[in-house]
Amino acid sequence: MSDTFTLINPTTGQAFREVPRATVHEVDEVVARAVVAQRGWAAIAPVARADALRRFARVVVEHVEELAQLEVLNSGHPIESARWEASHVAQVLNFYAGSPERLSGQQIPVSGGLDVTFHEPYGVVGVIVPWNFPMTIASWAFAPALAAGNAVVLKPAELTPLTAVRLGELAVEAGLPEGLFAVITGSGSVVGERFVTHPDVRSVVFTGSTEVGISVAAGCARGLKPVTLELGGKSANIVFDDADLEKAAAAAPGSVFDNAGQDCCARSRILVQRSVYDRFLELLEPAVAAWQVGDPALESTQMGPLISSAHRETVGSFLDGADVAFRGSAPASEGPLGDGFWFAPTVVLAQPDDRIAREEVFGPVVAVLPFDDEADGIRLANDTAYGLAGSLWTENLGRAVRVSRAVKSGVLSVNSHSSVRYWTPFGGMKASGLGRELGPDAAEHFTETKNVFFATDA
Repeated sequence: MSDTFTLINPTTGQAFREVPRATVHEVDEVVARAVVAQRGWAAIAPVARADALRRFARVVVEHVEELAQLEVLNSGHPIESARWEASHVAQVLNFYAGSPERLSGQQIPVSGGLDVTFHEPYGVVGVIVPWNFPMTIASWAFAPALAAGNAVVLKPAELTPLTAVRLGELAVEAGLPEGLFAVITGSGSVVGERFVTHPDVRSVVFTGSTEVGISVAAGCARGLKPVTLELGGKSANIVFDDADLEKAAAAAPGSVFDNAGQDCCARSRILVQRSVYDRFLELLEPAVAAWQVGDPALESTQMGPLISSAHRETVGSFLDGADVAFRGSAPASEGPLGDGFWFAPTVVLAQPDDRIAREEVFGPVVAVLPFDDEADGIRLANDTAYGLAGSLWTENLGRAVRVSRAVKSGVLSVNSHSSVRYWTPFGGMKASGLGRELGPDAAEHFTETKNVFFATDA
């Protein structure tokens, strides 16, 4: 096996860098250093950990443009999106810098003594992140885990490691102890698997496919270590006949074509009440046509290329035999930008049993399906193995409450498509995952509760 792997610029299709592929022995060495660093980190005063995370955030802010340009090169993200992502990392760090001084235990009334609880860090936390949002998803784990007193070993995806590697360097530049936040590049079957099996990695966070997530969970179960899983999705965008159709149609492209549809929260099913189905499609077509796909270096670009040639083939296979209603535009695969992995935004008319209505495409393809009434819309929204995100559009408050409670998804938006705010919880139901990330309680989730009783009776 080669000791490096090659990075490909998805905009041009050209190779541009070799990245080391870590061995099991190298992973073990990094974990051993993390164990030592964590002991010192957990021992310092909470205010000192908070100050260190704020310094890390400031250094990230100073390097937002550098990180954004790396993401354009490595992931094909539009530059404006990449700048937001880099800034988001700093915001997440600043938010969780408030946690060390707030991880308060309890004093529980007992007879004959004093009973108190402590939030003890796990030790070393292994974090495995995907290629679709390399910076942001990593920060959702490493920021609260560090705040809680843990060390973090982070494995970025093989396709998109550059921003994670740079964040690891910036952590040291900001003054975090060497070895406390370590980034290890390599294959999932080696590095990720070692996180799962290593006895000193006491908690694992995995974001990726449901199939791999099941394997990670099974491995962690054998080691009796906790695992957080953020997995796939087939989220529904439910449009009722009393909705503001113009707003719903205008917002729909961003809900599924952002990041070229390579988003587990993508609203890749649009469910439209039958009485307004035709009108909604009339409004959706110009919105899709106006979606700007092109050079990610341009600030006007809304969507860049897919991540790889192989992934483009996978996405394209979903259109075999599909009833394509209309498509947007995209650069030619062989053009001024080079041999990029382009794919035009696509709207498909589907039936509930169609493959495109049931499987996660992870590309800029959306299936539109009609429903009859509120009960039918809820039934159709829940007719999936997944339960990550979703939206519903209605002007009826009572309906909004009823439907949002009935749809089995972890994150829902009414009259919008927001899924992630770092100060609110995020995570899925059913095959979309286990546990929650972000929000005010995330740092506590990286701890174990210890109960101590002090006898006071003589």
